[in-house]
Amino acid sequence: MKKHNKIIIGLILVFGILATGACSFNSKENQAQPQNQSSNQDTPAMATQKTNWEDVEQVIGKSGQMKEGDVFYFSLPRSDLQVSLNGIQLKPAFALGSWLAFKEMNDKVMVMGDLVLTQEEVNPVMTELIRGGIEVTALHNHLMGESPDIMYMHIEGHGNPVDLAETLRKGIGKSQTPINDDKKGDTADGQLPLNKEQLDEIFGKKGTVSNQVYKMSFPRVEEIKENGMIIPPTMGTATAINFQPTGEGKAAITGDFVLTAKEVNPVIRTLREHGIEVTALHNHMLSEEPRLFFVHFWANDDAEKLAKGLRKAIDKTNSKLPDMEG
Repeated sequence: MKKHNKIIIGLILVFGILATGACSFNSKENQAQPQNQSSNQDTPAMATQKTNWEDVEQVIGKSGQMKEGDVFYFSLPRSDLQVSLNGIQLKPAFALGSWLAFKEMNDKVMVMGDLVLTQEEVNPVMTELIRGGIEVTALHNHLMGESPDIMYMHIEGHGNPVDLAETLRKGIGKSQTPINDDKKGDTADGQLPLNKEQLDEIFGKKGTVSNQVYKMSFPRVEEIKENGMIIPPTMGTATAINFQPTGEGKAAITGDFVLTAKEVNPVIRTLREHGIEVTALHNHMLSEEPRLFFVHFWANDDAEKLAKGLRKAIDKTNSKLPDMEG
């Protein structure tokens, strides 16, 4: 009987130890659980952390503006250059506008841009950008016959926004680009010695006026991606058209059509049929999907006649046309 009681007492002690251990384990697990939950909650917060764009503005040296698609945009018109083509003095807002566009993507920032440079400025600027990790994605003309000859350098970078801005500021500093010269650069105003209402009617949507230049853009229907990330139209993936009045209802036109391969020649044929010169055909990016080609153009003629030709060319593209919007 005593032996039986000892066995029962031993079993009770064993179960008691096991129960105590289990409680201790559960207590530790419960203490660890809030830490794991806290860690999981921190991850989205880090991923959605907003860039302090004021820091970027301070490095670039001028104010930017937030555009559609959460794109932080800097306009850097080459107001220092006196460029003429066929006797026409080109306005910075018409064909001489450098720009930089920043966008938050995942845990980094992407920047794209187009730098307007003289031939002498190209390699000093390029060397500085490469040194800081900014990629050059294209280098080419947009016009033909202008004096002096102007080159356009397209760039792309990924990383910390302030680091990107510092590299870009150093690179641009190798040119004569005015960083903060708003009084000579593009100014938004409503003055236009052309029939804006008629141009709007031809294009089927309202254009904007900047520094007496009429501007029109047409984003593409499909999403444009670079390295799996969506590139908004405000980062240079929309067809852009500019009119600069040249007197008596005439205007010089320039800009670029953003096209897939199958659209290139239908657009070129349409432009030529309407007396519009094709001045360049090339890439602006390196790994975008779908693959895009950029057709640049020029003409100086009756503004409404040119608008009708451009509209027919736009109809050959997969653009967001007015009757498709909204």
